[in-house]
Amino acid sequence: MSRYFLEVAYKGKGYSGFQIQNNAVTIQSEVEKAILIYCKHTIELTGSSRTDAGVHATQNFFHFDADRTFSSKDIYHLNAILPSSIVIKNIMPVKDDAHCRFDAIAREYHYHIYQSKNPFLEDYAWYYPYKLNETLLNETAAILLKHNDFTSFSKRNTQVNNFQCSIHISEWIKEDNGLMYHVKGNRFLRGMVRGLVATMLKTASGKITVEQFEEIILQKDCTKADFTSPSHGLFLHKVHYPESITEGYSSK
Repeated sequence: MSRYFLEVAYKGKGYSGFQIQNNAVTIQSEVEKAILIYCKHTIELTGSSRTDAGVHATQNFFHFDADRTFSSKDIYHLNAILPSSIVIKNIMPVKDDAHCRFDAIAREYHYHIYQSKNPFLEDYAWYYPYKLNETLLNETAAILLKHNDFTSFSKRNTQVNNFQCSIHISEWIKEDNGLMYHVKGNRFLRGMVRGLVATMLKTASGKITVEQFEEIILQKDCTKADFTSPSHGLFLHKVHYPESITEGYSSK
């Protein structure tokens, strides 16, 4: 048996998240179903980063074990079975003990907002037609680089042992149709990026001060944060692994 990493990208609309669930259509359930149809037997997948219902990904991973090899022809046929909203980008051999979740060293997320009505963006960005102070927005984003405990930005009922995260990049970038929040860290908590986005926007729209935003972090109380940003504006952009895991693989 050999271990493989399977790279996927997907539109989250219409799915109950990434990970398999009882009586729900998820990204994992669709990929496992396609593999069953094509390979004629069940292959159990293990997922990398759990994304909530409606969240998109330009890159996410599964790993699995199989006693066969996979070629570009196999990927073509699997994609022909999958819905148009999901694509397998590659299947690559990795070390036998490689784990797509626990071996990830960093993840990057993008969150998009737009401020002028645009029907072509409504499934991929948050319509936020309010005046924003972009200077304050980036001042607020930079504060995250100074902190490690993000209890205030984790939704309740999450199964984690601690709320420690190291944020490497936190910035807002101007786009043609609005703004994009770019954040990179070693790990993220349940609902964390959406909580950060909605709460930062309160600072930029004058509802709270930058100092009050930092106080929310220090209070370690998730009732102080705002989690109202919708899922469809969020993209898991990239999952990073050590080169020793992926054996020189570069994403296509």
